[in-house]
Amino acid sequence: MNAAAVPKPRVLVVEDQPDIAELILIHLRHAGFDATTAENGALAQQKLDEVLPDLILLDWMLPGGQSGLDLARKWRGAPRTKNVPIIILTARGEEADKIAGLDSGGDDYITKPFSPAELMARIRAVLRRRAPEQLRDAVTIGQLTLDAGTMRVTFDKRDIAMGPTEFRLLHYLMKHPDRIHSRAALLDKVWGDHVFIEERTIDVHIKRLRSALNDAGMMIETVRGAGYRFSSKSDA
Repeated sequence: MNAAAVPKPRVLVVEDQPDIAELILIHLRHAGFDATTAENGALAQQKLDEVLPDLILLDWMLPGGQSGLDLARKWRGAPRTKNVPIIILTARGEEADKIAGLDSGGDDYITKPFSPAELMARIRAVLRRRAPEQLRDAVTIGQLTLDAGTMRVTFDKRDIAMGPTEFRLLHYLMKHPDRIHSRAALLDKVWGDHVFIEERTIDVHIKRLRSALNDAGMMIETVRGAGYRFSSKSDA
């Protein structure tokens, strides 16, 4: 196969500071990505409407009245963009800020200033987690079914929407039911060698997964002091 025929992964960089945006673009293009920028939420939405990217780098602080967190919530809730991975970029480094970024719909969070190597590592890791070719099987427990080939989750024959990270987390838990999984183990199995992720991130994604599952969320049990367990014996 001609290497030129392989499409480059598309990345949309939503960043209002021209020097930072240009630096990110240079490194992305050097790494083989098809990258474009938007300086505010309105322009970012316009570019999303034109071409859906494989990943969004989204600055927290943006001009025009819409913050990056507002945009993340909006895109995560829209059918067309709900599965596009989002990495939040911000100068805020407190734990509460990181949790807010993840709760808004971000798949990862990177604090400024960051090195190009770390940014590229995070992007590659998020895209690996999203890759559907790694998951082709289907699993059913009770009324909950996950079809990895079509990236579809249903409960009582009703579709359930969730982000790509929650999908992979649910897939792993359903493939290994009734076992206690520590946060460290889930990081290793679901996030792989993404060494920048903190264990606290697991709690945020579990919360988001339970919320997406609604009534079926009770199947994910918290084992105090140990981690989490997906119960196949739930009445859900």
